[in-house]
Amino acid sequence: MTEIVILGAGYAGLRTLKELQKSKEDVHITLVDQNTYHFEATDLHEVAAGTQSKEKITYEIKDVVNSEKTTFTQAKVQKIDRDNQKVTLDSGESLSYDYLVVALGFQSESFGIKGVSENALEMVDVDSAVKVHEHIKQMMQQYAATKEENYLKIVVCGAGFTGIELLGSLIEGKKEFAQIAGVSPEKIQIYCVEAVTRLLPMFDEKLADYAVKHLTDWGVQWRTGKPIKEIKPGVVVYQENAETGETKELAAQTIIWTTGVSGSHVIGESGFSERRGRVTVSADLTDPDHKNVYVIGDVSAVMDPETNRPYPTTAQIALKMGTMSAKNILHQLKGEKTEGFTFKSQGSVASIGNTHALGLVGKSAVKGYPASFIKKMIMNKSLLETGGIKEAMAKGRFDLYH
Repeated sequence: MTEIVILGAGYAGLRTLKELQKSKEDVHITLVDQNTYHFEATDLHEVAAGTQSKEKITYEIKDVVNSEKTTFTQAKVQKIDRDNQKVTLDSGESLSYDYLVVALGFQSESFGIKGVSENALEMVDVDSAVKVHEHIKQMMQQYAATKEENYLKIVVCGAGFTGIELLGSLIEGKKEFAQIAGVSPEKIQIYCVEAVTRLLPMFDEKLADYAVKHLTDWGVQWRTGKPIKEIKPGVVVYQENAETGETKELAAQTIIWTTGVSGSHVIGESGFSERRGRVTVSADLTDPDHKNVYVIGDVSAVMDPETNRPYPTTAQIALKMGTMSAKNILHQLKGEKTEGFTFKSQGSVASIGNTHALGLVGKSAVKGYPASFIKKMIMNKSLLETGGIKEAMAKGRFDLYH
């Protein structure tokens, strides 16, 4: 019997599992993840802001595992030994494989900026998103007790896709925060510090300006074109003037880091040829050095022939990679030639709150409530593709009109 090991139960890993479980080939699959649940990474910002519960964006992995074909192991991956075809887990267990699918996901990237890990909150998984929300509530309680203004301040570091979505959700969370602090919602101050001046470069300027204008109207205070130099306890230090190197400090008791992510540290520690935890894979999504190892999702770099840069790591491309890696493993099992991976984005939509969004669907720009509707439909589609009808019905976003 052929042994297939899948590392990671995110979008890419679960999509691979779903496709392989459908096959009639004589295989046994071992799925490894550090959690007992899958989470919708695209919704973490809502949990961080408290506008969605963690239960809404998670479901149990066992619900999508066919126990006749698959064994689920809850553990952290420590090392991958490709030469000996073994995976070492933190439990001390060692797994052998014939085919390996590496879909280990992302981690926060500090870019070497001092004080980030010690003094800023990350938002990379369910636990860290819950921690952000709990921290904000604690700071509001501290304000109620001390009347110290900095407890009412929230700084989002980074205005990329994640940062913009988080800002929208934090605006919606203001009412809850204000209630805890005993103030009116407009007293909650939300800032964003970002190194570049042109925000959301994946969209045209009109669309990007739409997002920025709405967030500004809703009270976000911007510090754009201001690279972050250091995070001190309760203080963001940013460069005010590029020519003189002058810096300024922004004090706030909640500092959230969303400036970027890299692939899992396990990739580098296991000797893969990588950059920022991502492997530039062969055309069929295999590791260039080992044709029985597939590298997909956030740890994979697939080059866009039009731009000669890696495609952005999104849920959309991760799901497509999962489908292709399963298909190619089945090709290999039958002695057939593997297929090259091609990707055409169907568009991208960023939410700014529950009923506002903006983005591209195909080549058409969408914004406002219609874009919000589309965003929720995209979320439901990804749920369907990883968890099936049961999970889509239980966890889907059907709050379409409010």
